[in-house]
Amino acid sequence: MPLHDSELAMLRDFGRRNRVRVRTQILLRWIALAGQTGAALVAALVYGLVFPTGLVAITIGVAGIANLLAAFLLPSARRLSEGESTAMLVFDIVQLSVLLWLTGGISNPFALLMLAPVTISATMLRLPGVLLVGGLALVSVTVLWLWSMPILSPQMTPLAPPELLRFGFWLAMAIGITFIGLYVRRVTLERQAMGDALAATQLALAREQKLTDLGGVVAAAAHELGTPLATITLTASELADDLSDSPELAEDAALIRAQAIRCRDILRSMGRAGKEDTHLRQAPLEAVVREAAEPHLARGREVVFAVGAEPGAEEDIEFQPVIHRRPEIVHGLRNLIQNAVDFSAGRVEIDLAWTADSVMVTIEDDGPGFPPGLIERIGDPFMRSRRRPGYEGMGLGLFIAKTLLERSGARLSFANGGDRLRASGVAAGGAIVMVAWPRAALEAQPGANEPNPHFLP
Repeated sequence: MPLHDSELAMLRDFGRRNRVRVRTQILLRWIALAGQTGAALVAALVYGLVFPTGLVAITIGVAGIANLLAAFLLPSARRLSEGESTAMLVFDIVQLSVLLWLTGGISNPFALLMLAPVTISATMLRLPGVLLVGGLALVSVTVLWLWSMPILSPQMTPLAPPELLRFGFWLAMAIGITFIGLYVRRVTLERQAMGDALAATQLALAREQKLTDLGGVVAAAAHELGTPLATITLTASELADDLSDSPELAEDAALIRAQAIRCRDILRSMGRAGKEDTHLRQAPLEAVVREAAEPHLARGREVVFAVGAEPGAEEDIEFQPVIHRRPEIVHGLRNLIQNAVDFSAGRVEIDLAWTADSVMVTIEDDGPGFPPGLIERIGDPFMRSRRRPGYEGMGLGLFIAKTLLERSGARLSFANGGDRLRASGVAAGGAIVMVAWPRAALEAQPGANEPNPHFLP
């Protein structure tokens, strides 16, 4: 079952789920202000450097007052909005730029701290906010390179490196701001996409498990209600016969019997669709794969099953293996089959095979196939540029299928081909997905009240 648009929007809301608490932002700013104060005191008292200490103190004090106001006016557990986070980072850059302008500009070693707001913005904000903070940082270091107040030594000599070094400092800062911003942004987005996809996988698996559990409840209800409904049906039939001289009462008794029969049929139908007993916790391989494919068998495509042991298999493994019917296996295979049906021209072939050591399921369609240059990237979530031709999804379905099946011990491979379909007279060059499990990890061991593994050939 695909995820709803609202669920996908919730998973992909980058800005909302990367918000920082007010308490965290305030604590980080206090640490920065303590560092600025310590650096100014050491420079003035220990090294005797001369700079406008009054203006420096005012600049640090303004930031401290702003931090106090934020601490008193905003609840500490509240998470900052996109605009509030952007405003705080812009304020930090402006405050740091003023400090650096008063203390040597780009020549001040603490100019390196300009990278901090850029890095934070790349992890917290959407792209417009990142561009705003990064652009402001670049403008600030450029202004500090061109104009600033010098720091004087105790002998009142300006402390300034050669102009070539100043240019090198500016260039290094500009490149650092750009590179680190892009790098952190890229890593954050990749990590965010993977986290969202894993959350979607858990959601899909939980939904599949709920459906399985619901089927068990329905099957139990059908079993328990069978006897009372049979009693009602029999009693209503006898009443209808005994009330033959009273047509109205006989008609009511016949209606009761008809409705009881209808309830019995409904419960039987629901029970067949959702049994959860020992012979569906463990089922033949073909039964599990057909269950996964069932929602896509009536979509106008020919779905062909080929079942059998690998050629040359020993006699004792020619019988179809009975496997654990796990929700992750059913849901993963269902997603792969859905993908094949979506892109097929008219035919999908599902090949089930096994050996003494492994169990294989191969799904092949006669569609356009995977883009050759992107086969190695199949399964990456939320990557629109990596989709198959004509596909408007985000790659999340394949990622969920791959993750769920790998959790069950499977190894997946993706390729283009169509050789088997062409051999059967259908011109194809579609996609092939091969899923292979170690037989020991997948096969259920027979026991009491469990199906015989030789139940189906």
